[in-house]
Amino acid sequence: MVDLVVKSKIKEAVKGKRVAGNLAEALNKKMEQLLKEAAERADRNGRGTVMPHDL
Repeated sequence: MVDLVVKSKIKEAVKGKRVAGNLAEALNKKMEQLLKEAAERADRNGRGTVMPHDL
């Protein structure tokens, strides 16, 4: 698994809230899945570049 999430940035994004220790791992898994699906969409459209609209 690639670390895509910066834990300190999560805390910045939800100021005033506590952050569970395993939130970064769960968010990282979600992001990996989202990017995998975006790459598959780019492939289906014959592109080698993942673009914002693939999300």
